[in-house]
Amino acid sequence: MGSSLKVALVGDFHQDGIDILEKNNIICEKVFDYSKENMIDKLKDAHGIGIRTIPLFSDILTKCNHLKIVGRHGVGYDSVDLKYLNENKIPLAITGTSNAVSVAEHVLMMFLSSARRTIFADKLVKDGKFSDKTLVKNTYELFQKNILIIGFGRIGKALAKRCLAFEAKVFVYDPFIEKNVIEESQCHYIDFKEGLSLADFITLHLPLSEKTMNLISHNEFNLMKKNCILVNTSRGGIVNQDALINALNNKLIFAAGLDVFLPEPPEKNDPILVTENLIFSPHNSALTLEGRKRMSVETIENIVSHLNGNTNVANIVNKDIL
Repeated sequence: MGSSLKVALVGDFHQDGIDILEKNNIICEKVFDYSKENMIDKLKDAHGIGIRTIPLFSDILTKCNHLKIVGRHGVGYDSVDLKYLNENKIPLAITGTSNAVSVAEHVLMMFLSSARRTIFADKLVKDGKFSDKTLVKNTYELFQKNILIIGFGRIGKALAKRCLAFEAKVFVYDPFIEKNVIEESQCHYIDFKEGLSLADFITLHLPLSEKTMNLISHNEFNLMKKNCILVNTSRGGIVNQDALINALNNKLIFAAGLDVFLPEPPEKNDPILVTENLIFSPHNSALTLEGRKRMSVETIENIVSHLNGNTNVANIVNKDIL
């Protein structure tokens, strides 16, 4: 490879990944001004684009006449114009192995924080109400509880291992995964509605699409246990936020944790922000220091490998165009 190759990195990439470009003598264009005019100017002659959360649609992609591959710093790709990439036979790569542990640990943190009402307990201490600890009522353990994992990709599998350490019973709903694969992971395949009604804890790990939009809405909340805790670290829109607010306000479920929203960021007056028994994080479940390093490295390895003719097919979303 020669210095005639250029890769544009849109957003903040860890230096461990950038070093790979330098070692391969590839020009690195760092982009932090996300205006359309600047994006076109910086990306138009790029052979590869690495992108974090900034949208990348056809209004910019049509100007990228040398583009050979787009690499997402993460696993979700609803912010990238896949239709355009498919039509122009440009592969889209994701970081299939980098963020599983980070997200799995984040889900457990939200499970435990919600179950033990950690934020409420923390506020009692800070407000000088230490002796009012009896107000922290109805807290739960994960021990021997039923956990439903919806979506059994790498994150779902990583989470299942950790839930089993709590001696929980792990159920999985994923119509694209063979039952024997689920059972080999010491988990139990279950029907979607049956899983919702059985679970004490529910977590979502699937992409946003027409089929998954509002997957969890009013009807689904009506099936859940009143002690159920729901966590969404996948994409906003998979859980209908109005239905979630209603479920919490009417005590249809016990609590919830959201790392993702629709829209993102949420509006300042969004009623979701003042709903009780909800904990939030700003779509950062994958962004541990270790996770950011791994995602930066894997994103750029995906790009460099493809430009070098050694495509990591396992990480390509649109494999059929290769």
